[in-house]
Amino acid sequence: MILLGIITIVEANNSSHFTGLCELRNLREISLYNNHLEGILPSCMANWTSLHFLDLSENHFSGNVHSLSDLRSLEFLSLSNNEFLNPITFSSFFNLSNLKFLFGDNNKIAFETNSHTRVPTIQLRLFKLSRCSFNGLNKTLPTFLHYQYDMQEIDLSHNNLSGTFPTWLLENNTRLEVLILRNNSFTGSFLVPYEHYLYPNIKEIDISSNYLQGPIPTNFGLIFPNLDYLDFSNNAFQGSIPSSFGNLFSLWSLDLSKNNLSGTMPVHFTMGCHSLIFLKLSYNNFNGQIFPTNFNLTNLQYLYLDNNHFSGKIPNSISLMINGAIIDFSNNNLLGMLPMWMGNMSQLTTIVMANNQLEGPIPIELCKLFNLEFFDLSENNLFGLVPSCFNLSIIKFFHLNKNFFSGPIPNVFQNNSNLVTLNLRDNYLNGSIPDWIGRVSSLSILLLGANHLEGRIPIQLCLLQKLNLLDLSYNKLFGPIPHCLSNFTFKASDHDFTLGGLSGVFVGKIIPITWAYLITPRYEFAFEEATLEDSKQEVEFTTKTKTYSYKGDILNYMSGVDLSCNRLAGEIPPELGKISNNLRAMNLSHNNLTGPIPTSISNLKQMESLDLSYNNLNGTIPPQLTEMTSLEVFSVAHNNLSGTTPDRKNQFITFEESSYEGNPLLCGPPLHNDCTKIGPAFTTPMDYEEEGGSFMDMSVFYISFVVVYITVLLGIVAVLYINPYWRRAWFNLIEVCIDTCYCFVVVHYCKLFKFRLA
Repeated sequence: MILLGIITIVEANNSSHFTGLCELRNLREISLYNNHLEGILPSCMANWTSLHFLDLSENHFSGNVHSLSDLRSLEFLSLSNNEFLNPITFSSFFNLSNLKFLFGDNNKIAFETNSHTRVPTIQLRLFKLSRCSFNGLNKTLPTFLHYQYDMQEIDLSHNNLSGTFPTWLLENNTRLEVLILRNNSFTGSFLVPYEHYLYPNIKEIDISSNYLQGPIPTNFGLIFPNLDYLDFSNNAFQGSIPSSFGNLFSLWSLDLSKNNLSGTMPVHFTMGCHSLIFLKLSYNNFNGQIFPTNFNLTNLQYLYLDNNHFSGKIPNSISLMINGAIIDFSNNNLLGMLPMWMGNMSQLTTIVMANNQLEGPIPIELCKLFNLEFFDLSENNLFGLVPSCFNLSIIKFFHLNKNFFSGPIPNVFQNNSNLVTLNLRDNYLNGSIPDWIGRVSSLSILLLGANHLEGRIPIQLCLLQKLNLLDLSYNKLFGPIPHCLSNFTFKASDHDFTLGGLSGVFVGKIIPITWAYLITPRYEFAFEEATLEDSKQEVEFTTKTKTYSYKGDILNYMSGVDLSCNRLAGEIPPELGKISNNLRAMNLSHNNLTGPIPTSISNLKQMESLDLSYNNLNGTIPPQLTEMTSLEVFSVAHNNLSGTTPDRKNQFITFEESSYEGNPLLCGPPLHNDCTKIGPAFTTPMDYEEEGGSFMDMSVFYISFVVVYITVLLGIVAVLYINPYWRRAWFNLIEVCIDTCYCFVVVHYCKLFKFRLA
């Protein structure tokens, strides 16, 4: 006898457990959540006439759900994340008059047409239908929702539903608290119901990632006075922020990013939203000063104002963010110097002010930011030394590229075991690459190009086993390429390149508390987080002859080495062919490298760009390179290579003459030099005499010279025999001219065959 009528099955392996369960007619609650159960739902489930709570989510059930249509006592039903072969139709649940909570995420759904839909007896409180695939072309809202008047939470996110914004959902359900229509295809304007009617119960509205347009209603803040979470991001809203937003005293998260909003920051808004913790206005057309003088957002911790047209100096009012964690002002028109008071914002973990017009040195007061993890001041007019006082033991991302910093690379990073990115490109740094760089074991991206660094590439660099991107181009480095660079593995990393901070959406979900449910039917709410997709680290890297911007998770998979435009000498180490196959780009151009191209380079099967141009390489191009089937860009131009070009097959059929130009001794397509016209020297093993950039097949020369010499000599003898005058002159000058005649014949012969002697 089961007194309480509760069954919870954990880590079940098959559906055999139903054999005995079907006999338990007095079951009140059963949870099969997150097991490996599979197969169809047994018809005997209809025996559970007393069942109130049924959770079948996170399994592999298939078939249909018709066996559930007679569970008249059911209040809670979750079918999420299964594999029902027959699409779920909501008419199967229309007789479940007690059903209040229905979950159907990640399933196949078939919506009934209007002509076949009867009025349901159910009145749901919570309906969650996210990330579903729909049977047929019908992508409108379920028809039965028109008959729901008691719902408190609706989640229809990530379904690609179409049509105009369903204002009727708000009008019909006056007790609605949460409305989530994120990532669909709703169009038109956002219309508020009943202009003078208030909706005091609504706490959360998320209509982000749709195609809504037009202005935000001016009375929005009056109609939803108790709103605490609002996400309108990634739509096409226009106009300014209504001043009625100043009435949203409970609002703690506001995301209006990725729209066409404009205007300045309204005074009432910055004075009224006292509870605001998260504010994101990125990717709009806002202008003017960041905040007006009257600033009362003292609880603000996460502030994203990037990619707008804000101008002027950074206002002192920002210092009131005493608990501020993230500031992103990048891609605006901010002027002036970095304020010293930022050093007092001790909770800051992220400072991003890239691509503005800030100037002056980095104030030493910023050295007090012990919690700093992300620091990006790139693309400004900052100058001076990189402060050596930074306590950067926990920093992960450090970007000062495209400024005017000078002096040596500071040693503040040498004890950092968390640093993932060090980007100091495009500055005026001098000195050598420090040996301690090999101790920064977590380093994945090292960009030091376009500076005035000199000296040798330190072998300690080879200790960076996690390195994916290395850029030392456009410096004054000399000496050989270290053989140990072959130690790089270039494996896909698992670094999180996000800026951090609060998530972009907080989706309400129910966590059933089974024991509490027996005492009093209640369900506790929690919030799950989703990552901000656009707040990613971004770096530039040159490959395929162009500079590309890589952002976010793609940085885990991009790999490349750029040592171009230096003074490196010696041969290309054959060991580079032992680098991991994951390497996608290698640029050794514009150096003083000599010797042959190592055949081992052909082992780099994933290589997409290989540039060896503008060096002094000699010998032939290894034919094995045609096995690099991922190559999109290849150049050995302007070297001293000889012989035939690689066969025109695989990727090499796409490479034009520019890939080989500047090598006068190369022949074969796509070059215009025909190897057959030059002679067998290019088609058979041969001996070369190389001097001053010329060569000649000596065996052919000797044979030809003897034949021509005998012919000329016989001609001279014939002339002298016929003409006595010339015969006497010949004997007089024979001793002084024999050498001259020899030289004449040789030179004439050489000109005839268009060879150039040294």
